[in-house]
Amino acid sequence: MPSSIFTDRHQAFISFLAATRKEAGLTQVELATRLGKPQSYVSKVERGERRIDVIEFCQIAEALGHDPAKLLQEFIDLGWQ
Repeated sequence: MPSSIFTDRHQAFISFLAATRKEAGLTQVELATRLGKPQSYVSKVERGERRIDVIEFCQIAEALGHDPAKLLQEFIDLGWQ
């Protein structure tokens, strides 16, 4: 089984996160500032170079103004179960 960062599901997930950030009207720099991370962190996540864990996902969701559980459910509802 390939590493999950190379799967279609992972690519869809990071595209979903990037789209959510853009819908929130935030730049990578603004999101990174909210997270207390460098802009390169957000860039690497969105390019698929860095895999995030569940805690990081929750932090990103909250920094974007979303409830993490609801945001994950929104992704699942797109057909990625």
